Amino acid sequence: MLDSIPELQRSLRGEVLTANDAGYDAARLTFNAFVDRRPAVIVRCDQADDVATALAFARENGLAVAVRGGGHNPAGHAVADGALVLDLSPLNEVEVDPGARIARAGGGANWKQFDLATQEHGLAAPGGVVGTTGVGGLTLGGGIGHLLGRFGLTCDNLLGTEVTTADGRVVVADAETNPDLFWGLRGAGGNFGVVTSFVFGLHPLTTLAGGLIRYRF
Repeated sequence: MLDSIPELQRSLRGEVLTANDAGYDAARLTFNAFVDRRPAVIVRCDQADDVATALAFARENGLAVAVRGGGHNPAGHAVADGALVLDLSPLNEVEVDPGARIARAGGGANWKQFDLATQEHGLAAPGGVVGTTGVGGLTLGGGIGHLLGRFGLTCDNLLGTEVTTADGRVVVADAETNPDLFWGLRGAGGNFGVVTSFVFGLHPLTTLAGGLIRYRF
């Protein structure tokens, strides 16, 4: 498998890391420092085509696949021993259309990046409670946060996705195109594909009050 790593690198726009490369140890760390796993190869994807190419490589070499968005999951699902890790962290752009009240977030973006971009326009979508949480992981798991009571779950505000399927196809999934896949992505977890882009509906929100309530018994 290692003999074919140079060919894999030539096929990608992103970066390929193995245990002998600088940056490998940093790339395999997750939010939970107790997770200490050593993937066979880490592919830092710069585009959806990189995901498709890496998935084909994993199939050809019999490698399990882990997907890293924000890397925030406490169980460390973003990395696995001896696996190929699809690191989406380079896909972290957030684009906001304030007129249409929508935002497009890359699969490697986190909620701090998302909130900073949307709040420039006085807009928001329900996210998590920690800024370093990945947009992808929270959305695909449903998404519970401070704005739940007002705007619903994160997945309730998802309008569309770009997904790379296991067979390497890059498809759109929304209410009209591949609606069954879109239904599965809205809170049902993983194993439907690798989501490289999310589109969210936004809500006007300029003020948020918070505090601590204490009861004396």
